[in-house]
Amino acid sequence: MATRRAATGTIWSDDKKVSGNVAESTDVVVVGAGVIGSSIALELARSGLRVVVVDQFGGAGNGSTSASSAVVRFTYPTIAGVSAAWESLHCWEAWRDHLQAPAGEPLAAFNRCGVTMLDVDFAPRSLFTRHFDKVGVPYAEWDAQELSERLPAVDTGRYFPPRPVDDDEFFADASARLGALHTPDGGFVDDPQLAARNLAAAAERHGATFRWKTEVTAVMRSGGRVRGVRLKEGTELSAAVVVNSAGPWSGQLNRLAGAGGDFTVGLRPLRQEVHHVAAPAGYHDAHGDRQAPVLADMDLGTYIRPEGGEFLLVGGTEPECDPLEWLDDPDDGSPLPTVSQFRTQVTRAARRLPGLRVPNKPKGVAGVYDVTDDWTPVYDRTELAGFYVAIGTSGNQFKNAPLVGRLMTTLIQGVEGGHDHDRSALTHTCEHTGQTIDLGAFSRRRRPVASTGTVLG
Repeated sequence: MATRRAATGTIWSDDKKVSGNVAESTDVVVVGAGVIGSSIALELARSGLRVVVVDQFGGAGNGSTSASSAVVRFTYPTIAGVSAAWESLHCWEAWRDHLQAPAGEPLAAFNRCGVTMLDVDFAPRSLFTRHFDKVGVPYAEWDAQELSERLPAVDTGRYFPPRPVDDDEFFADASARLGALHTPDGGFVDDPQLAARNLAAAAERHGATFRWKTEVTAVMRSGGRVRGVRLKEGTELSAAVVVNSAGPWSGQLNRLAGAGGDFTVGLRPLRQEVHHVAAPAGYHDAHGDRQAPVLADMDLGTYIRPEGGEFLLVGGTEPECDPLEWLDDPDDGSPLPTVSQFRTQVTRAARRLPGLRVPNKPKGVAGVYDVTDDWTPVYDRTELAGFYVAIGTSGNQFKNAPLVGRLMTTLIQGVEGGHDHDRSALTHTCEHTGQTIDLGAFSRRRRPVASTGTVLG
């Protein structure tokens, strides 16, 4: 077996033809070209490695990424989550520089409209502000009067717990008034799929190759180590490293690899819907030259995000009263929004925004998310040497995509260089903020994080 030394100083193997199938070799195979996989491909290629990305769809971001609301927020219950989101904001704000993109390339844009999280007892402000103070995230704490003055279209009533919209108690009077935690630097990315394409294009400029409409049918292994993947058309693509960033298909890929037996957090595909409605008259105009903020409302079980100058996106926060649509096979998830979920989520949004009308016909997108038990991703190695995972990311990690590629590159370089990450977790020092992130926070073997139990992490 021939070997060569990569730019990182790690020894990488070049397997040649080992069976009757066509054989090719590379340093790293990344499975999945969503916003996460494309970011990983970019950073690994930047480090000097040969990277091949395999994706079953026809382009970057065509899976779960295309159904993302692409909210950029900092309200995570862990210091690692807050640090990652704060660092990623700086990447979004300097997106062209981050990508080293040519002047004429169309890019996704970050909208700094702010994020307002309404008070709820099970996620008190201190859960987040204790980390904000350490990391340096600016924030404001509003009481009910200030919330009403700043967002006059918002009903500040406390209605917790969330209820089905057909419940007689749904329209009961408010039990109290709510304040909010506001982060002025939050917002959203206007085109999540374009963001993934931007990352893929940048990766290609650094030599990465993308293979579209290509499925992995086997993960090849030998001597307790991964040695590549077999593709549906028969090609054996040998590599010393394989990265699973397959979104809701990540569990299937883990099973092909025989990996995941030592995970202490579970992982399942979850079908989710995000709905598109007209904003109440004058809703955006009330905020001058800025759009209305993203509104995170766990009191009613919904979130509301601006969409252009006239519309809103409405999603849910998995309240206990709602059945969740877990899937055994992510391919079983219908891409069309349903009348029942549309009515539920938009009616809740209308309870918070009394001027909002609830149309009869649903409009929006549905996608399948890749979700862990604690809504915290797994960025880690596995018990199969050379097989890495960036999974459990859907719904709450889009914002961190620019950094995830760097986190995974730090992890892969360290482990392939001989570091025992399971015994002593690697750390990553952020370029823009100088924060140090303990990668052990995203371990496959971690104790489940005490999170909100919702998409908000």
